[in-house]
Amino acid sequence: MASAFGKILLITGNAEFLADRTRLKAIKVVTAEQPEVEIATSTSSGLQPGELAGLTSPSLFSDASALVLTELQDLPDAAQSELLAYVAEPSPDVAVILVHSGGQKGKGLLDKLRKTPSVTEVKVEQPKYERDFAQWVYNEVRSLGAGIDEDAASLLVAAVGQDLRALAGAADQLVANLEKGTTISASLVRQYFGGRADVRGYEIADATIDGRINVALEQARWAETAKVAPVLITSALATGLRSLAKLSSAPGSMRDNELAGHIGVPPFKIRTLRAQLRGWEPAGLAAAIAAVAQADLDVKGGAADPAFAVERMVLQVAAQRRR
Repeated sequence: MASAFGKILLITGNAEFLADRTRLKAIKVVTAEQPEVEIATSTSSGLQPGELAGLTSPSLFSDASALVLTELQDLPDAAQSELLAYVAEPSPDVAVILVHSGGQKGKGLLDKLRKTPSVTEVKVEQPKYERDFAQWVYNEVRSLGAGIDEDAASLLVAAVGQDLRALAGAADQLVANLEKGTTISASLVRQYFGGRADVRGYEIADATIDGRINVALEQARWAETAKVAPVLITSALATGLRSLAKLSSAPGSMRDNELAGHIGVPPFKIRTLRAQLRGWEPAGLAAAIAAVAQADLDVKGGAADPAFAVERMVLQVAAQRRR
């Protein structure tokens, strides 16, 4: 297998979940090749002139190092020149992972990177139509070593919604409960995710973000009764809060279509996000995201009472809204 060192992996596209997963897989490859590697992570917007040279220099304490540079679309002009100079002659002891969220911003830099032999691009685009989400579910289940028929894939999208994190969690749960050698059927999807059709993770997430605590708690309890996987609720809320955080930090000059690409949502969702953001401040968003991350760990780690973890998360997140 080719070495990850001396190379640049460029991850582009508006599917945040897929970009995160691709980045984590790339880091695993790097650490598998060099277990003692030192990994630095930085956002592009804050890089000062000359700083990139330090981040892409071999480590003094390890034979190898790696740099994960996110939000590449916000890289300042001076740092762009430094990055292009580096990728033209990359260090054989350094692995570099670049993440661009899609859209037109920074396209000139992307075009130049794509022409460089040391750069390998992985595109992660959000599905557009319901049939595309069903196809994504089909491919996701196959990647987990199982199979799913067309009706079951479509039903799963209808039951869970079009959030890739939630769909991935649902697919993982179904495969984990599947007998070896069998295919996921529509009846199995109904068994795990049928319940109340109107109880979905994203609806609980929206109610929580909007501060409608009574509605969120009621739906969370219905979800428990309907045996909706708690991870679908935590994933939906994490996605909603991250979208608000991205919107709050986006340049004011961006148009709705550019914002949609930057955040990774359909253009029609921008108006809803703007309305939700009026109830939040950056510090509250950060605290809410931390609360969801802890709840996600709790439910995935087999908490004694996952339903309690979900309800506590709803209360903690709602408490962080602007008064």
